[in-house]
Amino acid sequence: MEKKVQLTMKQAEAIHYLRDNTTEEVLFGGGAGGAKSWIGCYWIIKNCLTMPGCRALIGRSKLKTLKETTLVTFFEVCRQLCLIANEDYKYNQQDGTITFTNESKVLLKDLFHYPSDKEFDSLGSLEITFAFIDECNQVVSKAKEIVKSRCRYKVDEFGVKPKILLTCNPAKNWVYSEFYKPWKDGNLTKKRAFIQALAKDNPFVSKSYIDILHGLPTNSRERLLYGNWEYDDNPTSLIDYEAIQDSYTNEHAQRGVKCITVDAAMRGSDIFRVGVWDGFVLIDHVAVEKTGGKQIIDIVKAKALQHKVSQSNIVYDADGVGGFIGGEGGFLPNAKPFNNGGSPLPMVDKTTGRINKKPNYENLKTQCEFLMSARINSGGYWFKAVTKQEDRDTLNEELGEIKERDMDKDGKKKIKRKEDRKKDIGRSPDFSDIVMMREYFEILPKKKNNRKLKVI
Repeated sequence: MEKKVQLTMKQAEAIHYLRDNTTEEVLFGGGAGGAKSWIGCYWIIKNCLTMPGCRALIGRSKLKTLKETTLVTFFEVCRQLCLIANEDYKYNQQDGTITFTNESKVLLKDLFHYPSDKEFDSLGSLEITFAFIDECNQVVSKAKEIVKSRCRYKVDEFGVKPKILLTCNPAKNWVYSEFYKPWKDGNLTKKRAFIQALAKDNPFVSKSYIDILHGLPTNSRERLLYGNWEYDDNPTSLIDYEAIQDSYTNEHAQRGVKCITVDAAMRGSDIFRVGVWDGFVLIDHVAVEKTGGKQIIDIVKAKALQHKVSQSNIVYDADGVGGFIGGEGGFLPNAKPFNNGGSPLPMVDKTTGRINKKPNYENLKTQCEFLMSARINSGGYWFKAVTKQEDRDTLNEELGEIKERDMDKDGKKKIKRKEDRKKDIGRSPDFSDIVMMREYFEILPKKKNNRKLKVI
């Protein structure tokens, strides 16, 4: 006989959204100790018991991890509900299914974004009634969308709205941009709900676990104990969160030669951005969502004139649509093209003072992003022109996505690929790109002045 269990206030709030006729996606969590996996398993089990013949999905990035973690919680919730294995339900380890006596079934699924299955064709013929994705921050947004699109099995027969429950700890990816940020700003769509559940909201969590969270390093403690989404404890991250925040107030940042960095985008593409620099101080910034070639040139020329910047001190992203700006036949012939995949430029070794002709970076963009990260961490930038909080949030998120790739392997230094950043934050990191390109002028070979002095 099923036993009633006591829910926390946050868990009860989640169940409310999971039972209404409006909400389609519920994100629960945002910290450790909030019983995220527990509520997901509880919801799945209750649905299976009350809707005979329904079909549920429990997914996680890797099936092996799911079986070692979430599935353990599933069986624990069953025990708390007085459900007995092989009597009330049967687990088929080989098929990855759990079948209840009323023919309701739970499918355990691997949702990792494998290169061989970029479109998640493995889920193509799947039909489910509802779904629970545990630690959803570890899967790409597309996986969530595909799973959601498969929530159609007997929904009319049961008279329910297709629902998907997501759980996670704070993460600076699509979960942040799709749920946390809109929730914080008060404009989360009614089809989505976010319930921030922390250890302090769970009266059943042990004091010793709270003590463990208090003893974590700053970044981990902020994320897991206090639910601070702005922190990132990923060891591959190149830029400290606090250093990014300081960059909006670093009035001591060095001023000097003025220059302009341009990340061009045409209609229907990414955002077109222009940054005007006085040394390492961003003194002006323009962002246009939709624009044409002439408008791009007009804006760049106007900013160059306004701030007295020479064409040779303008650098633009030469990949894609940016190529029409400069070069032979371009509108700004003296502007400098930035080729992201180009070879890194020679650098002076600060230790020996010698020129390193072949710096150990995968390409030019990687070189500039490492240099930019080091300068931000040392307090060398002042983003003076970035005054709006929404712009700061955008830049914070993009700078937080600058992470080292294959850091445990020998060879050239590498950065997380741009396409992977796009998947994680749901857009192109064009704001951080105009900051990154500022470093180009620091490594660009200086032209020698060969003119002979006139003897008087």
